Amino acid sequence: MLKQIEGSLGVAEAVALCRPEVVCAYPISPQTHIVENLGAMVKKGTLTDCEFINVESEFAAMSVAIGGSVAGGRAYTATASQGLLYMAEAVYNASGLGLPIVMTVASRAIGAPINIWNDHSDSLSQRDCGWIQLFAEDNQEAVDLHIQAFKIAEEVSLPVMVCMDGFVLTHAFERMDIPTQEQVDAFLPPYDPRQSLDPENPVSIGAMVGPEAFTEVRYLAHAHHLQSLQVIDRVSKEFEEIIGRKTGGLIDLYRAEDAEVMVIALGSTIGTIKDVIDEMREDGKKVGLLGIKAYRPFPQQEVFAALEKVKTAVVIDRALQVGIGGVVTDDIIRSTRGLDKLNICGVIAGLGGRPIYKRSLHKVFDAALRNELPELSFLDLEEKVVNDQLRHEQEERHIGPTAEAIVRAVADHHKGEV
Repeated sequence: MLKQIEGSLGVAEAVALCRPEVVCAYPISPQTHIVENLGAMVKKGTLTDCEFINVESEFAAMSVAIGGSVAGGRAYTATASQGLLYMAEAVYNASGLGLPIVMTVASRAIGAPINIWNDHSDSLSQRDCGWIQLFAEDNQEAVDLHIQAFKIAEEVSLPVMVCMDGFVLTHAFERMDIPTQEQVDAFLPPYDPRQSLDPENPVSIGAMVGPEAFTEVRYLAHAHHLQSLQVIDRVSKEFEEIIGRKTGGLIDLYRAEDAEVMVIALGSTIGTIKDVIDEMREDGKKVGLLGIKAYRPFPQQEVFAALEKVKTAVVIDRALQVGIGGVVTDDIIRSTRGLDKLNICGVIAGLGGRPIYKRSLHKVFDAALRNELPELSFLDLEEKVVNDQLRHEQEERHIGPTAEAIVRAVADHHKGEV
């Protein structure tokens, strides 16, 4: 059914169609509207046989999701930013126990300084936690990925994060095609848990593992992730057969068949990049897109094949590894060993919700076509501001908080601009 609704409501409706039995809720922007809408559905009785549990923290939300899952329930929660960090201990526990929990991460910057706007710092900070991570390009894909996520999670017995850009998607009103309950039931079978606690037959879970077996346990986690690559791809095809729409999977290629420069990105920025590529193609410039849909496990073979004949790869990174560079750039470098003639350039962009303008991307992609793009660059960086600050720090020992100094400097720098 076509609906013009907020992205968060679309996701809530998609989750409800999957018949969750436990929904754990703690508010943190920009995911709050998702769990609020699910709570309203439970209260109205439109979402039945579901326990909606208000908890006192994000750590509690994941802990309750773990409890609900090991008790045999289909469990869901959502979080963002510092909330994801606060639940990190339990996030690792969920994957270590092999629990098929689904969680929305409404991606948002991590402080300090405090910033509530979108980048991928939070979701990518947990890239090694053992969860499958799927990234949505738009709200329609966010709806579809949540439905696919429950099936993937339950087939491989691993938790799944569906990462959607905070505010940019969660609070945007778009037209979405919400599947019917009959379609989702045909796609997603009733939950049949691999493990379920029974008070009549008590067992321990999460037991301590010593040095004699810990390596083997971690290897199996790695092996399960590699196995899930095929499942993610297959579930996407099954979704298309039943729902009639191609979405998800491992990667998405756009105008890539003869590309000399391939742009690589995650999330909602892909839409802007596609527009820029269309404009550049009209001028005869051979630029294409490799969109990463499944970030963990990382689709190394598919990435290698997509970049095998490309001269330059431009990675648009919305998270920074301080002291080294882009997060996704490292994954691309690792995945393309053997492509000695491939030039890989990382571009840090959109941190803390800074807009990624088409004109800025045009400049970057043109520089890449001329082979003039540096190995690491920061999109639309105010170089005078940061250079003045660095010089000031060398001259003055007591400089005060950097964030406040930069905010003042940027404001002064833009005085008089229209």
